[in-house]
Formats: sequence, structure tokens, C-alpha cells
Amino acid sequence: MNFVFLGLSLFAGFMLANQNPINADMKKVVGSPFISAAISFLVGSVFLAIVSAVKSHQVFPTMTFVQSNPAWIWLGGVLGAIYLTSNVLLFPRLGAIQTVVLPNVLNKDVEAMDKAIQAKETHTELLGWRVWAIIAGAFSAMQQAINGRLGALLHAPAQGSFISFFVGFILITIVALIVDKRLPKMSELKQAKSWNWLGGILGGLFVFASVLSVPQIGAGLTITMGLIGQIVGSMLVQQFGWWRSAKISVSRIQILGVVVMAAGVVFIKFL
Repeated sequence: MNFVFLGLSLFAGFMLANQNPINADMKKVVGSPFISAAISFLVGSVFLAIVSAVKSHQVFPTMTFVQSNPAWIWLGGVLGAIYLTSNVLLFPRLGAIQTVVLPNVLNKDVEAMDKAIQAKETHTELLGWRVWAIIAGAFSAMQQAINGRLGALLHAPAQGSFISFFVGFILITIVALIVDKRLPKMSELKQAKSWNWLGGILGGLFVFASVLSVPQIGAGLTITMGLIGQIVGSMLVQQFGWWRSAKISVSRIQILGVVVMAAGVVFIKFL
């Protein structure tokens, strides 16, 4: 049965890798990364609400459940929104290499862009943003563990996933209203492609898969397998230019890196 959840975590990471370019393309449509993220969270919340209603016949938790559990159990959505927002803020300051995961590390064009971006920041400012990048990464790991615990307490993974996504939607919407001081225009939304709306569904499936997997294989393996899935998915997106993203050939060193990570999981889990 563990193999099922290992594979589920791997596939969840793959879906998340495809969510990133989809949301990035939506950002071009609405003109704001925060509004794009809010739309993604909204679509994901609606999708998970439907799944929760079908599977557990309940969407929001009862008042008894809210009162009988600690406040930190609701932090998964908050941490997820902080992590996503942090990536939006970190990218223009640290560049792709230090903000995104491994697939672009050996891309010389990206390295040059990163150096040009970082030249605009002082050493102290860069250090501060790098420290925050580490903290944001820890938030992502904590989010998956908390969401897994929430789903277990509810005995309803779909409902736990919805609650996490809905909390994230509220937070990122507040951020979008503060930063952009507007909502998306109908004229902008009409320009979106049909697949632009898939970002929220893919993100919702990632959270749902994490909530299912954490109680079964633990947070460590869930996060590691998800990371491998993200890297493989990012490499495929990069290789074939999916979702109108830049098309860049994947190197052998990048493929070797994924194989080494997968081998590490085998050693940790089975040896």
C-alpha cells in the first residue's frame, strides 16, 4: 500500500510543476501575480468543496470540531499562501536559481539573468532574502504535515484539503487587494485560455494527495517524493514548452540529478 502513496506523492509533485507555468500565463492575462494566485486558490477551493461534498457530504467543519482542536491545525492554508507569495517576491530579488528548485541550476542563460538581478541588491539585502527563502521552504514542509494531520482528525482528506485551500484563498485575496487595490476585470478574464483555469485544480489535487499520503508514509517521504515529481514535471515542461512556457532542452546532468534523488529515496525507505 505504501507504494501507492509514494506514487501518489510523486504524481502530486508532477501536477504542481504544471500548475506553475499555467498560473504564470494567467498572470500575463490579469497583470498581477497576486490576482493570478487568488484566482488559482478560488478555483481550487471550489473544486475541493465539490469533492468534499461528494465524498463526506460536508464542506465546512462543525463548531464542535473547531472548538476542540488547537489553533495551529488551521495554519496549513496560511503557510501555503505565504509560501506562494514569498516565491513571487523572491524571484525578482534572488533570480530563478535560488527561488525555483533544481532543474534550472545548470542553465547558463538563467545563471546570467540571476547575476544581473542580484547585482541590483546589496549583500545585506540578498542575505536577508536568502534567509527568508529558507524559512519559506520550511513553511511549505510544515504546511503538508499540518494538512495531513487536519485530514486525519477530520477523517475526511477532501474536507481537510478544502479547508486549507479556502484559508489560503482568503489570505492571498487580502494580499492582492492590498497590493493591487483591484479585482480582475471581466475583459481580462475573457482573454484567458480554457486551460488557464486548471492551475487551481492541479494545486488542489496536490494538496489532496499530500493530505492522503502524509498519514500513510509520513511527511518526510511525502515531501521528498513530491519534490522529485516537481523536478521531473518541470523538466518536461521545460523540454517541450508546455503551457506556452519557454522551451529549453534538458541536460543529461539534470536527468542524472533526478536519478540520484530517486536512488536516495530507495536507500532511505528500503535499505
